This record gives sequence, structure tokens and C-alpha cells, in this order.
Amino acid sequence: MMILSLETHLSTPSAATIGCFDGVHRGHQMLVQMMVRQALQRGLKPIAVTFDRLPRQLFDPTFHPQLLSTLEEKTACLKELGVEEVIVLPFTHELAALSAEAFMREILRDRLSVELLVTGYDNRFGHDRNEGFDDYVRYGQALGMDVVRGDVAMMDEQNAVSSTVIRQLLADEGKVEAMPDVLTRRYTLSGRVVSGEHIGHELGFPTANLEPDSQEKLIPASGAYAVWAIVNGHRMPAMMNIGTRPTFEGKQQTLEVHILKDVGDLYGQSMTVEFVSRLRAEQRFDNREALIVQLEHDRLTTEQILLNNR
Repeated sequence: MMILSLETHLSTPSAATIGCFDGVHRGHQMLVQMMVRQALQRGLKPIAVTFDRLPRQLFDPTFHPQLLSTLEEKTACLKELGVEEVIVLPFTHELAALSAEAFMREILRDRLSVELLVTGYDNRFGHDRNEGFDDYVRYGQALGMDVVRGDVAMMDEQNAVSSTVIRQLLADEGKVEAMPDVLTRRYTLSGRVVSGEHIGHELGFPTANLEPDSQEKLIPASGAYAVWAIVNGHRMPAMMNIGTRPTFEGKQQTLEVHILKDVGDLYGQSMTVEFVSRLRAEQRFDNREALIVQLEHDRLTTEQILLNNR
């Protein structure tokens, strides 16, 4: 990952694609893989150009993003697809003011030595969003840069997917089961284990309370989930509750992970949760006994789900 500064210049001729790439979902992957293939065919260095924030964050200070991937996660996904360098542009007012032609000339050609630009079928950049693919091709011809559009397959309804739709699936419905299809991998959330109120221990279901590493990473809808918990490289079966604990008159959201085997003290350690399936929505129980009965049922269901979803 390279943060583009005023001094940054790439001398190696490159092929590039541009986008926020939040989540690096299936559509992003098709575009990046197309760019990488063409880069290799032409002897160019494959690079991905992205931004340090969503454009809306610059113009709307009240906007709090719910990202599908952190910058580090996004970079790792792009490199797994064959990208050699991920260029992160600080999204500033100066950058936002550039026209598409100026962006292609000043950033892509002069700073990053781009000779081939692969755009998404609906991708638009520059301050004048009325410009489109035909304009980019014309600018590229004047700059000595080939501009090509993503595969037609990306436009098919069967392949259509967007970060916005994925966010809705996760935040509104908790549909983590759909993520292997739209992201081609399970959704994950990483954080540090912190001290909680020990209610789970009192119920016979001790939990690790997770404090997310990023306050901008999307947290799935409230409810109980079957998950894999990864600590120090060890992947362990677990169930997770996201919510306010209404049975105990809770007010603030907590992320509680109950690992289905004794692992000792995890306080202070880093944990990554890999979501497999939503068990149920969050609910209020009449008493502790009713909650314990439900937790036992959740545990048995989780064991069965994870047995079939390694």
C-alpha cells in the first residue's frame, strides 16, 4: 500500500483501475482480474488506485461510514488478486476539484505512469460526473493512454452486485450467509477482547467482549450468530451476540463471543470473527432461565452449522 504524496512518482509503465473498492466484492474482483490479465499481456505493472476515505466523508462531516473493509483489508484483497501496488489517494478538496481529464493527466499519466486504464462499466470520476466512458477514451488518446471498459459480464443482472446492497444485507437483515456469494468470502470483524459485565459467565456462557479495531467497519444487524473465532492463528467454533441485552435492560450495543470450548483468559488479545450464519434476531426473555434455555439451543444449532461450514 502506497499513500500518494507530492513526491510520489512511479517510473514503471503501469495498468490501473480506479475505485473505492469497499469490500472488494465480486464485481470489483472481475474488474481487477481483467486489469491484471491485460497488464500481464502488455508487460505493464498492475496497480489499483483507491482513496483514503469515501468521497461523502469530505463533503458531509456528519456522515459516519459503515465500511465493508478497512483500508488494510482492502489492500490485502486487492493484492491477492494480483495487484502489485495499491495507490491510496488522500481524498481532498483539491483532488475532488480535478476534472476527469486533469486527473488522468496529472495523477495517472504524470505521477503513476499509467498506459492502460480499465474502468468499471458504470465508473465515473472527476468533478464533472456528466462525463463518461467515451470522454475518457478521448482524453486517453490525447495522453497516450489506452482506456478500456470492464467485461460485459459485469453488466449482467446475474453478476450485478454493489457495496450499497451488501451493506443493506448485513446491516438491515444480518444476512451473513449471502456473503460468500457476493464477497466470495465470509464477512469478518476484528477487534480486541475487553472486560465486560460478566453476565455471560453468570449464565454459564462466558463471553469475550469485542471492541472493534475500526469504528467505521460495519457491524451486522443485532442478533445471535454462528461464527468462527480466530485468536493467535487458532480458529475456534463460537456463537456471537450483537445487541443491547434487552433481558438485562441494556442500553449500549455489545459484541459478545462465546467460544464453544474452554480457552482461558483472552483479555487484551486480538480476535477476528468470521460470520457463518444468523441464528435469530435479538429478543427479550422473561427471565434468566428462559434465556439459558435459548442459549443452550443456540449452542447446539451452532455446533451443527459449523460442522457443515468449515
